[in-house]
Amino acid sequence: MRHTVIFASAFATLVTASAWASDLPGKGITVQPIQSTISEESFQTLLVSRALEKLGYTVNKPSEVDYNVGYTSIASGDATFTAVNWQPLHDDMYAAAGGDKKFYREGVFVSGAAQGYLIDKKNCRSV
Repeated sequence: MRHTVIFASAFATLVTASAWASDLPGKGITVQPIQSTISEESFQTLLVSRALEKLGYTVNKPSEVDYNVGYTSIASGDATFTAVNWQPLHDDMYAAAGGDKKFYREGVFVSGAAQGYLIDKKNCRSV
């Protein structure tokens, strides 16, 4: 009886898993990530790419482009997403490429990040 219960449980799990896998939202859809040439931004892109793969999407290798080209590429449909959108630094590029009419923007990977040059107080005061 114990083996039957284990087999039945395993079979139910496999059937449920394969039914779930066939219903993945990305099945049959290929996406094109883009990122800048700044290597530190690869982490976010790869993280989102991995999540999309788990949802059934086929994810192409990320293309490295200038930010302006990236926003324009997504707006025109030549690329699918970027995981790098620095606010407020990129707000003008975002707006120029179509803003909220062309893009869906959600969530924050990094908050409280400093933008610009950072130097120590000692050298700042001596300038």
